[in-house]
Amino acid sequence: MTSPAPPHVLPHVEMRAIRKEFGGVVALADVTFTVAQGEIHALCGENGAGKSTLIKVLGGVGEYGTYGGELRVNDEAQRFRHVRDAQRAGIAVIHQELALVPEMTVAENLCLGREPTRRGVIDRRRVRDNARDALGQIGLNVDPDIRVNRLGIGAQQLIEIAKALTENAQILVLDEPTAALTESEAETLFAILETLRERGVTIIYISHRLDEVFRLADRVTVLRDGESVGTWRRGEIDASGLIEQMVGRQLTTLFPKTRRDRTGTPPVALEVEHLTARTATGSARLEDISFQAYEGEILGIAGLMGAGRTELLLTLFGAWESAVCGAVRLFGKSARFRHPREAIRRGVAMVSEDRKRFGLILDASVERNLTLASLGAMTRWGIVKQEVSQVKASQSIERMRVRTSSLSTLVNSLSGGNQQKIALGKWLMTEPRVLLLDEPTRGVDVGAKAEIHEQMNALAQSGVTILMASSELPELLGMSDRILVLHEGRVSGYFEDARGVTQADILSCATGRTSDRTEGAHAG
Repeated sequence: MTSPAPPHVLPHVEMRAIRKEFGGVVALADVTFTVAQGEIHALCGENGAGKSTLIKVLGGVGEYGTYGGELRVNDEAQRFRHVRDAQRAGIAVIHQELALVPEMTVAENLCLGREPTRRGVIDRRRVRDNARDALGQIGLNVDPDIRVNRLGIGAQQLIEIAKALTENAQILVLDEPTAALTESEAETLFAILETLRERGVTIIYISHRLDEVFRLADRVTVLRDGESVGTWRRGEIDASGLIEQMVGRQLTTLFPKTRRDRTGTPPVALEVEHLTARTATGSARLEDISFQAYEGEILGIAGLMGAGRTELLLTLFGAWESAVCGAVRLFGKSARFRHPREAIRRGVAMVSEDRKRFGLILDASVERNLTLASLGAMTRWGIVKQEVSQVKASQSIERMRVRTSSLSTLVNSLSGGNQQKIALGKWLMTEPRVLLLDEPTRGVDVGAKAEIHEQMNALAQSGVTILMASSELPELLGMSDRILVLHEGRVSGYFEDARGVTQADILSCATGRTSDRTEGAHAG
């Protein structure tokens, strides 16, 4: 089913029968995609569905002649050979990895490459004045002279939008724009996008977060396996229908949680008492944290960005580099680890929230990444037994349902969902007893998300204890047995049973208030 553009509105972008191949592999198969002027149009699909390839064609990265089909903007055929060609046509693509220069000021970033001059010298006053005008367009109140690296990711995201508008962009493409934003920062972004739509700016919005899609989008187009499945107007399709179109099958649930038997108390796997972690300057990032985690349960760790979720997991894994005090016990024995290798030896594993920096070697093969944490079990006299490595990696690929052509495929060529499965699979090969998961499904499509949740459920049923930090409240509520809430480095709430807990209950604790359902400041 395909819905045409809204009546009486000119198509701003038309992509007709776009076909793109990489080394004989079809990435896009005759995709048709039409965006009306002044609408927010969501582009959805699993990782690897072809979204990024399609946007590269639109943004000039996919050079004309390397793809088949026709691209039209404002009813004129376009033959972009460079990103600059797309920018001259009014197109700006804002990627997840922002293209700002961190060491330069906000004003310098906003005019980079187009600096106003006076008598052959950069006119600093005009640079600042132009920056203030650009920031005013999006309602961002920051000092134009502040360095970008001193701003939060939310402000940097808005500066990217301001920069695009200074270049007279009339077509904005945003790729997972809220992936690293707090809830308040996301709300600010949504308000700006709605204002830009009212001004007639066309917005293509790529996101795995379906609540955002249904809130913002006038229409949504789904890609699956490099093909355009259909386009629907707001109200023509619901979330379950959209998911089914994206994955090509019906998902009974995104959260296949099997609740642990609550008739008896299982053994305590991890016990934390009065844990405090400080920075190099002496300020506390965690303060007096106490809780217990039971064998075979999923303990959710909630809190706003900066609340201490990541710091807690890093400390438990022995990866916090500054002063730590307090007691940690693993199955009754002291477990204040000073280095991750100590944690690994004791059966603790951690999947980082940033797989590209800390979870994977992107320019290495699938096999190398999967076996990296368990090489000790595959070596003899310091030499890796290649046949064992290949067998173990193949088994992990099958278990994690990784889509790859071979063990030798480079990880950076895989979709985000498959990369995340490899990041998790690497640690599962160590057969952990306690698994620390930091944002386990960030940037992952709904199909891969459901598969990761199935793995978590199976692990918990087998007796593995899981601590899961997540900023996605539906994930916390859907997958956790119990939930611990942090606020400014302290425990602000604890829910003994996640069933019946609402997002409002968690947010109340996360913002420093107390929910009526919370059961005290210390878990266990």
